Amino acid sequence: MLTDVSERIEQAETRGERKERTRQALLEGTLALAAERGFAALSLREVARSAGIVPTAFYRHFGSLDELGTTLVDEGVRQLRLALRDLRRTPDARLAETVRFVFTQIAGRDALYGFLIRERHGGSAALRSAIAIEMQLITRELVVDLSRLRALDSWSPDDLELAADLIVSTVASHIADYVAALPRERPELVERTVRQVRLIALGMAQWRSTPSR
Repeated sequence: MLTDVSERIEQAETRGERKERTRQALLEGTLALAAERGFAALSLREVARSAGIVPTAFYRHFGSLDELGTTLVDEGVRQLRLALRDLRRTPDARLAETVRFVFTQIAGRDALYGFLIRERHGGSAALRSAIAIEMQLITRELVVDLSRLRALDSWSPDDLELAADLIVSTVASHIADYVAALPRERPELVERTVRQVRLIALGMAQWRSTPSR
């Protein structure tokens, strides 16, 4: 009896592991195919073929190609946002360390972040929307952080959002450069990003906020 139970558990774990491997193969196959033509040009059939499964088996893992695409957004932008949220709980987390932290999260995941950079303005409306929502959430969470700074007590909500959007846009632009750069060029790109964000912070110290209309 105990042997039968053990065998059933082992078989279930094996099935679970196989399902996870196939799911990862679908995600990785999508990244490889989208790098050639863009996500909007892909068919479910070729994505399934890239993972070595028939098209009908695709639906055991994702409800649609758009769902697969938004899963990639979750694994990239959403996970980065949540990692930044955790970092903010660290006492005395400084601006430079936060910027560098972003790049440590991206390092080694060139295919995923290259995909997200392209699809941010790409042909798939579902992916554009999913990425935009996550970027907006990152900006809003940064607005909350800025609003807690005593030096910015007098800033209007509009100006806080303007500053947060500028910081997020600057870092996002350099993420695109980082993914496209050679490994030896990347440390300098990170430090350049740090310097630019510091310049933004210095400019913020001189800004005189006006009340929102």
